[in-house]
Amino acid sequence: MRVLVTGTEGYLGSLLAPTLTARGDEVTGLDTGYYRSGWLCHTAGEQPRTLVKDVRHVTVEDLAGQDAVVHLAELSNDPIGDLIGDVTADINHHGTVRLARMAKAAGVERFVHMSSCSVYGVAAGIVDEDSPIDPQTAYARCKALVERDVGALADDSFSPTFLRNATAFGASPRMRFDIVLNNLAALAWTTHRIAMTSDGTPWRPLVHGLDIAKAVRAVLDAPREAVHGQVLNVGSERNTCTVRQVAEAVAAEFAGCELAFGPPSADNRSYRVSFEKIRDVLPGYDADWDVAAGAAQLHRVFEAVALDDETFTGRGHTRLKQIEHLLKTGQVDERLFWTGAL
Repeated sequence: MRVLVTGTEGYLGSLLAPTLTARGDEVTGLDTGYYRSGWLCHTAGEQPRTLVKDVRHVTVEDLAGQDAVVHLAELSNDPIGDLIGDVTADINHHGTVRLARMAKAAGVERFVHMSSCSVYGVAAGIVDEDSPIDPQTAYARCKALVERDVGALADDSFSPTFLRNATAFGASPRMRFDIVLNNLAALAWTTHRIAMTSDGTPWRPLVHGLDIAKAVRAVLDAPREAVHGQVLNVGSERNTCTVRQVAEAVAAEFAGCELAFGPPSADNRSYRVSFEKIRDVLPGYDADWDVAAGAAQLHRVFEAVALDDETFTGRGHTRLKQIEHLLKTGQVDERLFWTGAL
């Protein structure tokens, strides 16, 4: 297939694009370049030719000739949404809907959007794709709105699929240390201590970045009618853990790591997720990586690159710090468009 992947210079995009290329797809990347300073390591695979462009400026001509668009290029977490919620809406909601309309106008048949299990918010029991959603943050609300508005574009010529990813973990060339397992593993390596500020009781579903890439490949391979307009949770029940269990698994991997917990947190987001539907819709799909294997992979990478505290805590691998830096130095304006000032 001819596939355009947005966000190829990000944490997930730098894993996804090479896996699509390796199976014979003709991949074109698109990325505005906010996170180029966050290169941690080289992994196997060929990075694609990448169009340097803000997703809000994409044209029909940019998308012409593509069989599919896989869209990852959004502001990627709750702290950024808290900092600049209006810009998060501009990019993550309105920008994504605009991109989908451009893709449809260009004759692109498949559109795969990276949604999030965070749309479930606070949920009692185990939730699935038919459960009510309760997004608690600007980031999660945008995901829910995209599912609604891009889903409304579906017709005989345009087939969107929405992947509600669990919280990602694992090594990537464009590493992130602002997501839970990766952060705890880096703390264990650099400080030999994990001091939780909460009691770790909330439930979170997790999924390795390579298992997200695997899900995208499976969607692109699936018959159109199987995935048309579908919402799929991406992950595995065995990786639905309390934050405490994640911390304990990481501490077990890093010998000599001390582990401590704090009082209950004011953050009441907690949800357990069913992944039965993705196994039904995409036969043969299941997560290859569990939490322990992810911690072990990170341990190997940290040792290989001699990860130090400066790299771990630096802005290159923390999305909020990098966006704040670009704003402070005037490299981007208040809408996060490049200023060309330097």
